[in-house]
Amino acid sequence: MARRNRDDDLLLEEDELTAAFLGDDDIADTAVSVGDEQQQTAVMPTDDQWDEDEAVPGQLAVDVYETKERLVVKARTAGVNKNELDVSISDNQLTIRGTLSAGNEDDVENYFLQECYWGEFSRTIALPVPVKEEEIEAVLKDGVLTISFGKVKQDTVKKIQVL
Repeated sequence: MARRNRDDDLLLEEDELTAAFLGDDDIADTAVSVGDEQQQTAVMPTDDQWDEDEAVPGQLAVDVYETKERLVVKARTAGVNKNELDVSISDNQLTIRGTLSAGNEDDVENYFLQECYWGEFSRTIALPVPVKEEEIEAVLKDGVLTISFGKVKQDTVKKIQVL
């Protein structure tokens, strides 16, 4: 449930922040009265409502920037073997897929803290500038995947004749 701070601004509690971040269709919206106003808030499913068999790939964080000649995409992929990465491009969209393996955890009885994401991840990015698909270089070094593209040169100004 939401609570108010000193300045009367609405703050969200942890479960609501998680629900807002996940944007999951399985999370039900409920109306909560706040003073004279109705406010929509998210209600998280209980542990027994989660479908444990449903695998949801994690999101990969990336940096995308350009130099004079190249477009560069960098992603932190520490713990991923290059053989477990699938990098593809289609219609100016780059897709990076892979699996983060935590190793053998068969003997774990109880977690006290679990913050690391382990499992499949996937990210598709619409590239912001046209690239030459035949000029792509992908390098995995020190846990960072760097994908570099040659940019298609375009005239900065194109004169259009009015008929």
